[in-house]
Amino acid sequence: MFRFNRHWTRCLRLIGAITLAGCNQASDQTEAQNKAAPKDSTYTPISVNHQLGTTVIDHLPQRVVALDMNEVDFLDELGVPVAGMPKDFIPHFLGHYEENEEVLDTGAIVQPNLERVYAAKPDFILITSLQAQHYQELSEIAPTLHFDVDYRDSHVKHIEVVKEHLITLGKIFNKESLAQQKAKALDEKVEDAKRQIQDRPEKALIILHNNGAFSSFSIQSRYGFVFNDLGVKPASDALETGLHGQPVSSEFIQQSDPDIIYIVDRTAVMEGRPALNAQQLSNPLLKETKAWKNGRVVFVDAQAWYVTAASVKSLNIIIDDVLKGFNE
Repeated sequence: MFRFNRHWTRCLRLIGAITLAGCNQASDQTEAQNKAAPKDSTYTPISVNHQLGTTVIDHLPQRVVALDMNEVDFLDELGVPVAGMPKDFIPHFLGHYEENEEVLDTGAIVQPNLERVYAAKPDFILITSLQAQHYQELSEIAPTLHFDVDYRDSHVKHIEVVKEHLITLGKIFNKESLAQQKAKALDEKVEDAKRQIQDRPEKALIILHNNGAFSSFSIQSRYGFVFNDLGVKPASDALETGLHGQPVSSEFIQQSDPDIIYIVDRTAVMEGRPALNAQQLSNPLLKETKAWKNGRVVFVDAQAWYVTAASVKSLNIIIDDVLKGFNE
């Protein structure tokens, strides 16, 4: 009997030791998980209304997928890491993401690969109208926010829309002060450009070059904000709305006779080659314009104008390009 009790006591002690060790291990794992988990107890949920619905962000996003280069630029300005993004047309000022293997390639800007987006394990997704058709599917993966910028017609409050989105993202990522600083700096740059332009008599055309063909962008167009927000005077009163402008001929450009011509070389962007210059693009009709005669043909940063044009860095570049036409 004594031997049995002694044996039974040893068994109980062994079982107790194993159980205690298991409890300690579970406790250690829980503690480690708690340390690794983001602290959301102080995060105030944010509800954002946009053209596609309402998006609620109830925690500080940790893995963000941005499906438009403008959105990548916003995150870059705020110092927010990017978990996934399209890598088909990355502008030079965001080039550091191209070879970053930690940033997953989500496919094309206009046609994101939803499987890759899912594989990035996002807890927040940013899109624009270019990806709007996938809003419902993306929202099933993670809260998805639509940037209400109009790529077809930017002549009404374009820069205000950009600043509002920047500040909204600042609130979401607890970087509101930084966002406000960036918005204020953009405001100051816009106001300085308007002061330089407002009393100038020159009239300008914005021309998209695409494999030898031309399109014009006037007041109500993709680049309407250049005229409305910056005060550039248009050489044509045509009111067209669209992503790619109104097809025009060399005769149209010659008859409009602009003082300044801004050329967006779409071919250089799409085919990844250097932009053309005035000599390569000129013809007898174009040479008759005041812009060509006076050397005021500005080949703009096509990546900033064509791939983005609705973010902080791109707007700064565009403003600098616009001023070149008045300084040459």
